[in-house]
Amino acid sequence: MKLKILKENKLIKNNNKMNVTGKVVKKLDLESGTSKSGKEWSKQSIVIDTGGEFNNNIAVSAFGDKLIQMNKLEVGMKVSILCNVYSREYNGKFYHNIDGYHFTNQSNAVESNASESDDLPF
Repeated sequence: MKLKILKENKLIKNNNKMNVTGKVVKKLDLESGTSKSGKEWSKQSIVIDTGGEFNNNIAVSAFGDKLIQMNKLEVGMKVSILCNVYSREYNGKFYHNIDGYHFTNQSNAVESNASESDDLPF
């Protein structure tokens, strides 16, 4: 099954990977606990405004060591996040997850491009 490119949210390749770009509008509280096997886990989510006309907010979660990358992002920053997207069934209903694994601050890239164009001699 091949996926088509959608405006801001580009589905890449033909698997469950997605690139979400937009502005961080909210950082949700850190969640933590212990799994059935006794392992400690922690999870945090951020909400990204993609600028789309409809359903423009997307919540992206990070687990474990990916929290370090995600916590470098602040509300108001323009970001690009590579995500795994998947669903699972429970009691006849499907639940969706969007887990980020690579977080990039795009705010600095946009600012540096703007300042370069201001330095033109003509």
